[in-house]
Amino acid sequence: MICCARYSLNLLQPHPSFPGGATCSCSCSTAASSSSGNHRQRLHSPSALSQTTSRSTSELTHPPGGDRDDEDGAFSSADEALLALLRAHDTDAAYRLFTSNPSVLPSSPTTASRLLAQLSFSSGNPGASPRAARLLQSLRARGALDLLDANSLSLAAAAAARSRDARLAHSLLLYMLRQGLLPDRRAYTAAVARLAPPTKALRLFDAVLRALRRAPPELLAGSAACVPDTAAFNAALSACADAGDCRRFRELFDGMREWGATADALTYNVVVKMCARAGRKGLVARVLECMISAGVAPCATTFHSLVAAFVGFGDIPTAERIVQAMREQRRDICLLLRAVAMECDDVPDAEQDAALLDAIVADGANPEQEVPLLPKAYPPNARVYTTLMKGYMNAGRVEDVVTMLRAMRREAETAPASRPDHVTYTTVISALVAAGDMARARSVLDEMAAAGVPPNRVTYNVLLNGYCQQLQISKAKELFEEMVNGAGIQPGVVTYNTLMDGCVLSDDSAGALAFFNEMRSRGIAPSTVSYTTLMKAFAVSGQPKMAHKVFEEMERDPRVSVDRAAWNMLVECYCRQGHVETAKQVVERMKERGVQPDVATYGSLAKGVAAARKPGEALVLWNEVQERCLEEADEELLGALADVCVRAAFFRKALEIVACMEEKGIAPNKTRYRKMYIEMHSRMFTSKHASQARQDRRRERKRAAEAFKFWLGLPNSYYGGEWRVELPPLEGDDDPS
Repeated sequence: MICCARYSLNLLQPHPSFPGGATCSCSCSTAASSSSGNHRQRLHSPSALSQTTSRSTSELTHPPGGDRDDEDGAFSSADEALLALLRAHDTDAAYRLFTSNPSVLPSSPTTASRLLAQLSFSSGNPGASPRAARLLQSLRARGALDLLDANSLSLAAAAAARSRDARLAHSLLLYMLRQGLLPDRRAYTAAVARLAPPTKALRLFDAVLRALRRAPPELLAGSAACVPDTAAFNAALSACADAGDCRRFRELFDGMREWGATADALTYNVVVKMCARAGRKGLVARVLECMISAGVAPCATTFHSLVAAFVGFGDIPTAERIVQAMREQRRDICLLLRAVAMECDDVPDAEQDAALLDAIVADGANPEQEVPLLPKAYPPNARVYTTLMKGYMNAGRVEDVVTMLRAMRREAETAPASRPDHVTYTTVISALVAAGDMARARSVLDEMAAAGVPPNRVTYNVLLNGYCQQLQISKAKELFEEMVNGAGIQPGVVTYNTLMDGCVLSDDSAGALAFFNEMRSRGIAPSTVSYTTLMKAFAVSGQPKMAHKVFEEMERDPRVSVDRAAWNMLVECYCRQGHVETAKQVVERMKERGVQPDVATYGSLAKGVAAARKPGEALVLWNEVQERCLEEADEELLGALADVCVRAAFFRKALEIVACMEEKGIAPNKTRYRKMYIEMHSRMFTSKHASQARQDRRRERKRAAEAFKFWLGLPNSYYGGEWRVELPPLEGDDDPS
């Protein structure tokens, strides 16, 4: 008997279809627990585990009660029928048979493993991944996950990763490791390459390496497919680059030898990516020479990586020189890059992690040696040209983007690899949209069709966003109709979010709601951005209650998570109407849910306080900002608080806030405050009938007002040195009366 507690896993963020194992609902004897203890500690080969589970799972594959002998025959017959369908490769019929009686089927390790394997192998079918997930969920509910062997679980994990369900792949792989199974390297390589955030991918890869190091040598000898190869390390190194973890990158790069993996062209491409991420421009320029010296021939992606790195540094001239050298089919590009490396002075301190990258590149790139030549010429392809285009676009050089498109068309007549693709055209359209030239952007879309390059959804989304940002909603709707009915491209959630945002900019909450409902009618699940955009539409139109209804619906939707942006939008909805108390209640609920307010939250509250004419609330808010987020406070938040304080004649607090703004390099709007003071407070402290006691109480307040006038440059009686030091805090100083 196998103890059910064996499946009580504690996975971090488990996939809903495979939530890390079932809880034990039966009472397991001490003998059973002790007999399975060694089994949990050892690592078994797939065949050994299948033999073990086939001998010990009868208790899990039969429902309690009833005549065991009669039921055994029925279960065996159904299971054999299911296995026969699988052997005939009729996976669809096998799945239908399984769904007809999921409480008992499959009931043998061979059938269960084969069913999962065939469902996973047909992952090219859009419905295959949900079907495999349903099988896993059914087996988990029955406590029969032990029917599955390592091969089927690895196939399922790899298929889940390829189907962009990285969470399921992650859960499956962690389950295997905790059950003593070694996953196939193709499974964990696919998961590491697709998991987000990259730190999560690195933790998974580290867990696999730890399991392999603990495995007995004889087991590893028979499980060579589990040992990481170059592709597995490349996926982990890429995750390090994405995370900016230079130290872990160096450890993994050096650790490749331990597992018999050797660096290839893709490895060095990732080295370029890591050096660029660490800001090591000089090292980027030396990677090509390093890889050639190591006997590794570069590939087309190598030059794309180099051009992308220099574009990222903003060094467009170097990127242009590389592309020009490629066009001239020169083989001495290393000479060009060595000159760039000699000009760089980006050497970090030895204590910095970025310095760890030096040894990787320095071993193969010796400036004293003769410059190596490329093994062959590498003419630029469309991907390289498009990357340089993006550099032009980022620099605002729109005409250079268009000129390069024309040059690519001409060059494509003799070099087909230079033919512009849909990414190239989309980049040109993005540049023109950013420049506000919608007419030319629209003409490029027509050129795509004439050139036989069909636009995709991303291309249309870029154009739609351009029309929406320019408040040309009617043209956006026309383009949307052309996209759906003319080009036959189905819109996505980003498409509808873009159109809804255009309605927000046009103050058309009804239009935003119509697009939201149309999106759901098409079966497209709203995203977090969809809900917050619709809330913003109601906020702009002054309908906070409608926005709150959208927020409540978002809370009920299990497909999305209510993030800080959604809470902040709800706070802003109420603050726009001056409903400060309701907004404060939302903030308290927000804190109870574990979401802490940020600068945007306090900025909305500050604007709400100003709209509600509640200066006392501004003082409380300023104190909370000083305690929680003074470092992150921006111009919008500080400016709103300063406005309230100046209007309410809280001059000492106003001076504190404008002093904070100046320390942050934010220039306060003195012209605005000067006008406010003259219009609202020029006759303060002029009464001749006030009692002596009242005159004494307001003496310090008058001094603060004179100091504020001195800061504004107005005539004043304050000529002290530094008002921020000389003004002592005084009780009641914030009372203007």
